[in-house]
Amino acid sequence: TYNNETLTCFTFGLSSALWGRSTTLSAITKLSVACVSPSACIFCSSSGAGGWSPMVTDQEPWLQVDLREQMEVTAVATQGRYDSWDWVSSYLLLYSDTGRAWKQYRHEDGVGRFVGNGNSETIVQNKLSHPVRTRFLRFVPLDWNPSGWMGLRVEVYGCSYKSYVADFDGRSSLLYRFNQKSMSTVKDVISLRFKSHQAEGVLLHGEGQRGDYITLELHRGRLDLYLNLDDSRARFSSHRVPVTVGSLLDDQHWHSVHIERFNKQVNLTVDSYTQRFQTKGEGHSLEVDYELSFGGIPLPGKPGTFLRKNFNGCMENLYYNGINVIDLAKRRKPQIHSGNVTFSCSQPQLVACTFVSSSSSFLSLPSASPGAGGFSIRFQFRTWNPEGLLLSVQLNPDPQKLRLQISNSWLRLTLHISDGLWHSVSLDARNLQITLTVDNEPSSTIELWEQVQSRGSFYFGGCPATAPDCQGFAPAFQGCMQLIFINSQLMNLSHVQQGLLGNYNELQFDTCNIKDRCLPNLCEHGARCSQMWSSFSCDCSGTGYAGATCHNSIYESSCEAYKLSGSSSGFYFIDPDGSGPLGPTQVYCNMTEKKVWTVLSHNSTAPVTVQTSSLQKPHVMIFNYSASAEQLRAIVSGSEQCQQEVVYNCRKSRLFNTKDGSPLSWWLDREGEKRSYWGGFLPGVQQCSCSLEENCIDMNYFCNCDADTDTWANDTGVLSYKDHLPVSQIVIGDTDRMGSQAVYHIGPLRCYGDRSIWNAASFYQESSYLYFPTLQAELASDISFYFKTSAPSGVFLENQGLKDFIRVELSSPSVVTFSFDVGNGPAVLSVKSHVPLNDRQWHYVRAERNAKEASVQVDQLPLRFLEAPADGHLRLRLSSQLFVGGTASQQRGFLGCIRSLTVNGVSFDLEERAKMTPGVSAGCPGYCTGSSSLCHNRGRCVEKSNGYICDCSQSAYGGTTCNQEVSVSFDRESSVTYTFQEPFSVMQNRSSQASTSSTDSRAREDVALSFVTSQRPAMLLTVSTFSQQYIAVILATNGSVQIWYHLQTDKKPDVFTPTPSNLADGRLHRIRIHRVGKNLYVQVSNTELILIRSLTLGKVARMEHFDEEVIQGASKGFIGCLSSVQFNHVAPLKVALTNRGSSLVTIRGPLVQSNCGALAESHTLQGKTSTSMTLMIYLFRLTNTRKDLAVIAVVFITVCALAVVIRLVYQQRRAQRSSGSIKEEHRHSMYTDYRTELHLHNPVRDSVKEYYI
Repeated sequence: TYNNETLTCFTFGLSSALWGRSTTLSAITKLSVACVSPSACIFCSSSGAGGWSPMVTDQEPWLQVDLREQMEVTAVATQGRYDSWDWVSSYLLLYSDTGRAWKQYRHEDGVGRFVGNGNSETIVQNKLSHPVRTRFLRFVPLDWNPSGWMGLRVEVYGCSYKSYVADFDGRSSLLYRFNQKSMSTVKDVISLRFKSHQAEGVLLHGEGQRGDYITLELHRGRLDLYLNLDDSRARFSSHRVPVTVGSLLDDQHWHSVHIERFNKQVNLTVDSYTQRFQTKGEGHSLEVDYELSFGGIPLPGKPGTFLRKNFNGCMENLYYNGINVIDLAKRRKPQIHSGNVTFSCSQPQLVACTFVSSSSSFLSLPSASPGAGGFSIRFQFRTWNPEGLLLSVQLNPDPQKLRLQISNSWLRLTLHISDGLWHSVSLDARNLQITLTVDNEPSSTIELWEQVQSRGSFYFGGCPATAPDCQGFAPAFQGCMQLIFINSQLMNLSHVQQGLLGNYNELQFDTCNIKDRCLPNLCEHGARCSQMWSSFSCDCSGTGYAGATCHNSIYESSCEAYKLSGSSSGFYFIDPDGSGPLGPTQVYCNMTEKKVWTVLSHNSTAPVTVQTSSLQKPHVMIFNYSASAEQLRAIVSGSEQCQQEVVYNCRKSRLFNTKDGSPLSWWLDREGEKRSYWGGFLPGVQQCSCSLEENCIDMNYFCNCDADTDTWANDTGVLSYKDHLPVSQIVIGDTDRMGSQAVYHIGPLRCYGDRSIWNAASFYQESSYLYFPTLQAELASDISFYFKTSAPSGVFLENQGLKDFIRVELSSPSVVTFSFDVGNGPAVLSVKSHVPLNDRQWHYVRAERNAKEASVQVDQLPLRFLEAPADGHLRLRLSSQLFVGGTASQQRGFLGCIRSLTVNGVSFDLEERAKMTPGVSAGCPGYCTGSSSLCHNRGRCVEKSNGYICDCSQSAYGGTTCNQEVSVSFDRESSVTYTFQEPFSVMQNRSSQASTSSTDSRAREDVALSFVTSQRPAMLLTVSTFSQQYIAVILATNGSVQIWYHLQTDKKPDVFTPTPSNLADGRLHRIRIHRVGKNLYVQVSNTELILIRSLTLGKVARMEHFDEEVIQGASKGFIGCLSSVQFNHVAPLKVALTNRGSSLVTIRGPLVQSNCGALAESHTLQGKTSTSMTLMIYLFRLTNTRKDLAVIAVVFITVCALAVVIRLVYQQRRAQRSSGSIKEEHRHSMYTDYRTELHLHNPVRDSVKEYYI
């Protein structure tokens, strides 16, 4: 018995049971097959021993199993050869209906490799994540015992199933006719399986007189579903939009389709991928007249029909609402009309081959019966790659050559061919001309001076190393080819495989092993996926997210975070759940007070007057906010406190009925619940603020308006119970009496504080930890937190599964390690700091893993990246709880403080969990802990034994708390040049394992400066590299600012003019320029600044690589005042003032320290009583873009302070000219040699993300 089943072994003949390469016949004939139908089939010898082992001389051997009939296979198991050192440690599994065209089985996450054996006797079973229905299986060994050889015994598990098959020839169809004139259904369930080698064809169609229709169509190898339920717009529209699912469905293999509809909700499933959507229109039922057609549209031209091709292929088990349509047709039932449909699948099997390697794959075929009249070539191919050599042949007379290749996704006929679809190519060299035809497009012809003939072999897909004349023109083709004709003779690829014809290298025969890496789409937040043969990339443009899979939000999560990064009041985008699904929303951040307020406005900002309303016909106002309900909920719950003012002025308009106390007016909270309290932080009884404060005009009532007087009264209150905010609707019901009137105003929602930033826990025992639910991080996860400790090591967090795990730890005093295993073996990323991290100061850690790469960053140290394997496992399968501050084994626990722990945008409440956990306490002791910002403008709070100091080395500001402007007055000859200590790349620490596309996405610049000038043109700032790239910020002749980006030296620079306004007006202006990778507001070239040499303020001496307009501004220099200049983490003005004589800084001309940045412009405000802040927002698109694009956002703030807050009078200083000298008013003792600044840690991320859109 085996697995509690008795197996009877019996011998099959070689042709009916299994076979391998011709050189393995002697080994194969020793095998026998035992089947216990329908559950299992096992190979063994008559004595229970034996097994399969190929000859050592065999190339690419395989073992093939014939199950005799179609079976549903659910699992396979393998053993090594009996009593030997022969076993297979990993293998591929292929399946086929006919034994000719094969398809590779892949698991859910796209992995095709099966784990085999580690010895010859242990049975290793692999369950199939999705069963396959097939007759033939092929086991292809990949790895085997290095001390032995390949050996296999296999077992197949599954069951039989009933199959009803219909064959459609492209002209046939099945009509299912209803018993009544029309069929109206609220629920539909349609299921079928199909296979075809054609990329086009209608599978299902039905329509009704009302305009309803349903069409299921194979289009460009994908499945399109058109569905309309009484939608007049779709009925009369010439452009119908389908729901599309699936890819590469024209591969001659079976695909399952399942459609479920209930009312307007629809689930469309193809194989294992499901698309859920809701139909448009007013209807809930589908009305179809007379009939449904399968396989085509029999009467084209009917109203609403599609002029599409009929289906050419096979369908199986076709069910419509429980009715077996093919069975009815086969039994010739009257409700079915079958036109030219046969009930067996006899579709031709087109044998393809797969070119696997981009460097060494090729197929060499001899010329078939060459004649004096030239030659002809025909073949079909499909690929994802934009580059590749398709065909190469030597011509007579020598040394002519002919090459056909894909270049930049185009052939010379300008047909786009890197789309994964089959394309036919015909090349004919006859009659003094070469004619090239692709698909059904018009031919392209080249005239010749003399007749040419082929010489030697035709090389398809690439060239062998022995053909040097063919090398180096294009990468080898990666994709599939089939139906190769040479001089009108079809090439037998089976003969090539058997060594009887031609030659080949790195090819897979009998299969087109192309894979759609964008299905499912692993790009997040609606980003567009594009792919090549072995990788995919994500275009994050316009999504508000960045990174390899568009996982990371480019916005801060709160106004508090913007404040900590050195920003000032203004409109910002915040993303309250970070990398979560909610997306960004625009808010106003008010940072003028001690608290940072987040302000969200709504659609009714002005006071509203109400008359003639009653309980029967009340006045209703619905408030629509600038954020969605989910975003509002996240912002409110993440804030420390929220409030909303309600102003109600009344005259003979009561809020409550004085007889029974029932409300006459009320408001609805964010969940739509009715509320009738009008002030306070707790939802109390029906009352107003005056009753809480005990100052109502009539103490007999709880509200002033309830006194019901003829004079105006006021009930104004502040709602501050967070769970009810914001107000979503207000209802006024008592203004219908004579003289009755009400005027109300609902203020904006205002919140302050970020609960997550300072949410901390202290760990005192190595065995203690906090636990949380299992991480939901199968495909992507990001983890960020701050820590401080004096311990040399400790685990920050850990989550384990059966085999998978994820862990972040301090592995030594200066090393943070991020490790995980998703099934490809442990991956380890480490960041080493040059200074100890256990220094009792706060340090920032961020770790991320997605389908393309993993990364970890500590403070401002360079990111470490690790690229994911192209065909590895993707899903992180965890099952245990998440342990924070320790491990499940209670060993290697963390001792110290952790705060602001966020995973995938979700903030963890460490303080609440710490209150109930021994060995852990809520909060963290120290001066630099708490929501009060002690150090400003990116200054770093440093703990001392008796207090704290602010490290301003990473800030453009100075002073004890990093809030003092650093300003310098320039004249025309003045300049400050900062030279980087070593060639510096904006994208630091590019890992050798990181892909090019990912590297491009990490390039970034962050520039900020303030200036006052009346000169134009003028040069503000330039950044130049050793590779002749540059950035320049200039004032043009008309005074408008221009930003020049010259990143691709072989193309013209991109120039942005944000506003035509003249900024050389003697006023203070603030400029912020932010570019991060390839995904901010607009498209920018995907090139980073490589090897940055220097940054110059003012006049530029070396201008050989600049464009003419930049040179014009550079030669004029800058006359005026520059203030608070920042480039990434470099503050060049401050270095010039605080490091006199430093080799990093070159000063030309006179410079005088000033305080222009801190002074108001009183001379520009004479005669004006007040002025307001103006925010100018600009987005730009670079013209010189490539496939991957970077992005730039330029935000200008013209700051004019209110007259009531002007405290200082602007005094213009004249430059005290003394060659190269700098006069300083003071220098703070905290300033240090700037050469150390590149290595200091900043607890806030390097990129100042300040967006106002």
